[in-house]
Amino acid sequence: MAYPRSALFAPHGAVSTSHPLAAAAGLAVLRRGGNAVDAALATAITLTVVQPPSNDIGGDLFAIVWDGDRLHGLAAAGRSPAGLTREVVLAATGGAAAEPVAALGGAQASGPAMPARGWLPVTVPGAPAGWRDLHDRFGVLPFADLFTDAVGYAEHGHPVSTGTAATWARALAQSVPTGAEFTEFDRVFTVAGRAPRPGERWRNPAAARTLRLIAATGAEDFYRGAVAAALDRHAARTGGFLTAADLAAHTSTWVDPVSVRYRGHEVWELPPPGQGLAALLALGVLDGLDPVADPVDRVHRQVEAVKLGFADAHAHVADPERADVPTAGLLDPGYLAARRALLTDRAGDPVAGTPERGGTVYLCTADAGGLMVSLIQSTYLGFGSRVVLPGYGFALQNRGTGFRLDPGHPNLVGPAKRPFHTIIPGFLTRDGAPVGPFGVMGGHMQPQGHLQVVAATVDDGRDPQAALDAPRWYWHAGRTLLVEPALAAEPGLVAGLRARGHEVTVADEPSVFGYGQALWRAPAGGWVVGAEPRVDGAALGY
Repeated sequence: MAYPRSALFAPHGAVSTSHPLAAAAGLAVLRRGGNAVDAALATAITLTVVQPPSNDIGGDLFAIVWDGDRLHGLAAAGRSPAGLTREVVLAATGGAAAEPVAALGGAQASGPAMPARGWLPVTVPGAPAGWRDLHDRFGVLPFADLFTDAVGYAEHGHPVSTGTAATWARALAQSVPTGAEFTEFDRVFTVAGRAPRPGERWRNPAAARTLRLIAATGAEDFYRGAVAAALDRHAARTGGFLTAADLAAHTSTWVDPVSVRYRGHEVWELPPPGQGLAALLALGVLDGLDPVADPVDRVHRQVEAVKLGFADAHAHVADPERADVPTAGLLDPGYLAARRALLTDRAGDPVAGTPERGGTVYLCTADAGGLMVSLIQSTYLGFGSRVVLPGYGFALQNRGTGFRLDPGHPNLVGPAKRPFHTIIPGFLTRDGAPVGPFGVMGGHMQPQGHLQVVAATVDDGRDPQAALDAPRWYWHAGRTLLVEPALAAEPGLVAGLRARGHEVTVADEPSVFGYGQALWRAPAGGWVVGAEPRVDGAALGY
């Protein structure tokens, strides 16, 4: 049998993430006098080295920070190249339908779709600028000090963890087109053509070089110096669209998080282009219903609310700088009530409403002063685009896969736009006071995971570890529903859901159900911390 973990109780500060070495890097920063933002950055930077299938220097970052009085949001998401248009994509692909991207779930439309690999889905990496911008606003230690562990592991190597080795092997098992843009990938990210095995030492000295440049220049070299020039040359040589001008034009965006009420609490997400609205819409729908004890009723309601949330998110979420996204209208109590009225006791196939218009890693940290961070970063699908910059040791993200190609959609691919993003950090408050940060990784699973962690916390009174331990369900599209074996073991659950029209399958692949972390403020002071039991999650404190 599986024995659940106990929650960590820490009196001063804590770090929780998906890899023990990264968590240790963050904790070391706290012990050296850094704050929660410093710790979060050291953790995030180290994750690019020790968990490269899931995130890298060439990815994006989103964060929510509680500064002791209020929440701040950072969208460190890159934009598409200025030369990328729908016509360019269709010409390059012959207008053929790309393979559906599972991480987007119901986001895929019929007809041509964005490809997942190569230069077409590459957007400007936002993570290096995000690291710098978070530090400039909140950090206390020197920026370069936050790179120590990451550079050391990249330069001298580290033993690959069991969970990372498995993710690595799954990513390499996926077919990738051949071409000049992919030749560097095998040299950097394979060992004699295979994934490293658990415990095998892996080095990436070229990534150490890049991290040193970012540390020494505050990421300036990445966007306007040697790295930017190298990216420009590599793209020009291998058929890419990214240019030095695209990199120089990049900026992060500070935003105000958005929220809904859920049973006396406030659940916070970042506004579009992320899919956090899907979680808020689902929770807002459920908040108007009385809690139920029957597990069949509970799961059915949650699944149907999630379907409504995704229907609206996939129809309306886009870059708010380039489209009129009706965020306020979607979260309006009247609109949520109208959506709630669509719920029945049968599994449905909802469509989007019309509101009034107005692979991934996650970490959370807290310090003795009450500063808290919820941060997520990713290159998206395993190793992103598989385009690796020669001599610099990092893969570029494939976030452009989140664009649509159907004309008239607000998320239509175009120049200098941010695509629909799956990565979302979460935060929970009660009557305006912080409870803490949380997140669940896994593409289309993320809003579903957010809902389930919040429900386990608020409805069931579970601590962060117990909320993460709770067995989960996953909805992908249509009426299909996957449930973990421990959830299926509840008497009558599977039969009851099938009787309501759900096509239930019991699955034992943990990655389907996402990986997460959570950290709550303890009533008596200090922190209560949980780490994902389905992977190499680590919660550390002092």
